[in-house]
Amino acid sequence: MKTIELDDDLYLFIASQTRHIGESASDILRRLLEQPGQLTPVAPVAAPTQSQPQAVADALGLEALLDSGELQKEEKSINRFMLVLSTLYRDNPEGFTQATEIKGRKRVYFSRDPEALRASGSTTKPKPVPDTPFWVITNTNTSRKQNMVAQLMTSMGYDEDLTARVCGAV
Repeated sequence: MKTIELDDDLYLFIASQTRHIGESASDILRRLLEQPGQLTPVAPVAAPTQSQPQAVADALGLEALLDSGELQKEEKSINRFMLVLSTLYRDNPEGFTQATEIKGRKRVYFSRDPEALRASGSTTKPKPVPDTPFWVITNTNTSRKQNMVAQLMTSMGYDEDLTARVCGAV
């Protein structure tokens, strides 16, 4: 593996193209440049089991949230992000515990303890997810927030179409 220097704007562009947590810069560049090569494998999401209930079949809470226009009324992505997380918890509190498994290279994204989030970075700005026992870091760009929601929804068993619609609304 070789090390190269990039201008900050190029680094930010590459980082903004991340599709999943843990995707390497090489994988991102291969995808963007349509170059063949071995992609770093992504850990598979466990299939739902008896102890891991599948997402609410109709996802009524999320569907209602999308249909209500509440998300569109929110001007800030952080408010939309928190509203989605709160709804996910309300729809499936047990499945939401999967959130604590979603992490970055150095940061913990979700925890029941805000100190665990503060300890994982100097500017994480943890905030409580409304009406839940969980905290989430909020010092991330919109793309990262969408990525966090997508990973959480996938781990909770939501289908790709609904996940894409929700992430697009964040």
